[in-house]
Amino acid sequence: MNEFEKNVQSKRNDAVDSGVGFIVSFGFFATLFVMAVVIKYIGS
Repeated sequence: MNEFEKNVQSKRNDAVDSGVGFIVSFGFFATLFVMAVVIKYIGS
């Protein structure tokens, strides 16, 4: 067995981490989109 397989840093589920990363990045880009739409309507 590999040395790194014996000494695992985190035993959490990877699906939870990837889901959190997806939600955070989606929220960031959605916030940018909403800000751009608001600025467009304010400018017009």
